[in-house]
Amino acid sequence: MAAEDDLRVGRHFVIPAGELQWRFSATGGPGGQHANTANTRVELIFEVAGSPVLGPRQRARLLARLGPVVRVVVSEERSQARNREIALERLAGRLANVLRAERRRVPTVPTAASRERRRREKQARATRKHERRPPVDEL
Repeated sequence: MAAEDDLRVGRHFVIPAGELQWRFSATGGPGGQHANTANTRVELIFEVAGSPVLGPRQRARLLARLGPVVRVVVSEERSQARNREIALERLAGRLANVLRAERRRVPTVPTAASRERRRREKQARATRKHERRPPVDEL
């Protein structure tokens, strides 16, 4: 297979076309003669567990989030070629989302000015609510 048939998932991660399994079938639903005769439904399968291009951390992350086999099914367009393109885009997107490392949250401390502003806003709300109360008659 040619290099342009390979699936580029990220800047540094490419899945060779030989590791992708394709299945084609007739799509269900309305469409008349075209839908009954053309195999436009596309199923793209990538086996995570047996892929030699994945590193151990990538494989572990994909197995934990997506399982041993990732399957994408597309039957939106009348053209098999367009459905193939959509399937490749969806598979690349799904793999990229799982492989993207999430940034660690760095806890922050509120500034003195923000604490003072919050205190003033709370006091203003309390005053506003107090003023809404009916007056207490003094005897």
